[in-house]
Order: sequence, then C-alpha cells, then structure tokens
Amino acid sequence: MLIEAIVISHLASELKTDNVFAERPEVPPDKYYVIEKTSAGKKNFVDRATIAVQSVSSGSMLEAAQMSRDAEKAMESLISVANVSAARLNSAYNYTNPDTKEYRYQAVFDIYYMEGE
Repeated sequence: MLIEAIVISHLASELKTDNVFAERPEVPPDKYYVIEKTSAGKKNFVDRATIAVQSVSSGSMLEAAQMSRDAEKAMESLISVANVSAARLNSAYNYTNPDTKEYRYQAVFDIYYMEGE
C-alpha cells in the first residue's frame, strides 16, 4: 500500500473526519487536510518518505493552526500502523494560499517504513 494511502487512512481515523485527501478537492469543504509526498528514498530495504500534511480552513488562520496541531498529534501514533517504524515532525509553518483565499498550515514529517501488505 502506498504511504500516502496509509497516512490518509490513519489521519481520517484519528481525526474522525472524511475530509483527508491526496489533492485539493474540486469543491472543497470548509475544513480539510491534503497529504502530499514531497520526496522519498530507500536504504537497506527501509523506505523513507517526506510527507506534507496541509491543514486548510476557509474560516480563520487560528482554526488552520489548531487543525495542524491536531494532525501533528495524530501523526505521533502512525508508528502503531504495521510496517511504519518512525514518523518524525520535520517542520510546521503557516502556508496560507493567497490565490484560493484559504488559510493553511503545513506540517512536514519524515516517515520510515517498509513496503508491504
């Protein structure tokens, strides 16, 4: 299973929402998350992926910041998923998109895992 699918499923479950996507929805809800793999590698049969979790709110920057914090906490338990050995917060920052007028925060994680079923 792709690491993006694993992260989407995990976050949806932990955050109790269906609004976790691999790309920005054509008609986005007021609050949602977008998962994006920004890089990947492999060494000694261990896969590494850098995953960005974007927390998007049409409401306020504070709401986007709280969503990001909730996602960070949810990602701490990603190691409970089979074949995932680490999920480390790399950075977190304001990532507001002036084109869409949506408030966004982005948390970037380094994830170590082994591909498998």
